[in-house]
Amino acid sequence: MASVHDVAAYILAKRGSMTAMKLEKLVYYAQAWSVVWDRKPLFRERIEAWAAGPVVPALYYRHRGQYEVSSWDGQPEALTTSERETVDSILRFYGDKSSQWLSDLTHHEEPWIKARRGLAPLERGNREITLASMEEYYESL
Repeated sequence: MASVHDVAAYILAKRGSMTAMKLEKLVYYAQAWSVVWDRKPLFRERIEAWAAGPVVPALYYRHRGQYEVSSWDGQPEALTTSERETVDSILRFYGDKSSQWLSDLTHHEEPWIKARRGLAPLERGNREITLASMEEYYESL
């Protein structure tokens, strides 16, 4: 199984430089749709429901303080053909959207809303957005 760092490196190799927030959201959607389409997670790392939307702490702590990210230390070749096809589909659909648009979208979707329940809008939180929650919601679309 690829790591979140491999997925991030693949996304940046395909799309080029982007904001750190956009990278976080694209990785999130890649994981969500992998669980639905491929019936398995793309990576093992945890996704949390932060005030700015879904965040993978393992990514965040590497890009913290950077507005834009242009390269990533990961192995894009670690993704299988099927995993690359999933990520490519995500990039075709979400790749041209702005980071703010993607963040706003996640704020209207059940997995993030459910994980944030009980927290104030800007309150820090580290509750997990579970694979089951993502699968249930995105499979219903």
